[in-house]
Amino acid sequence: MRGSTDPQSVITRLAAATNAHDLDALTACFADDYVNVTPVHPAQSFSGSAQVARNWAALFGAIPDLRADLLATAVDGSTVWSEWEMSGTRPDRTQHLMRGVIVFVVEADAIASARFYLEPVTASGPDIDGAIARATHGAVQDARP
Repeated sequence: MRGSTDPQSVITRLAAATNAHDLDALTACFADDYVNVTPVHPAQSFSGSAQVARNWAALFGAIPDLRADLLATAVDGSTVWSEWEMSGTRPDRTQHLMRGVIVFVVEADAIASARFYLEPVTASGPDIDGAIARATHGAVQDARP
């Protein structure tokens, strides 16, 4: 169900289909030969709208109240930078919460590719000093007086 060729409208349509849990409308937002690149987790990269459908069918099945909030966008030609928050409740009653950015390329009124930076939110863990120490394998000493 394609309409406008404005890249922003395709992403808005994607958000609406996600929130309606309309798998057909969501999948229709993607080109058949769609390419998803996940730079932080390269093994999770994939191609094809059939994989998009499998991914979202699993998400809708496992998180019945899944909600996607499109927080901000910026458009440069056919590229749409988008910030997202996705939330819901899993069957075991634990919270599903992801935040991050997806950079989409829209061609011929369909998402042709994306660079996916959406990550699960972790509410606990190291503070910034601990995160820097972990990133540098402990090479950074505590700089506090």
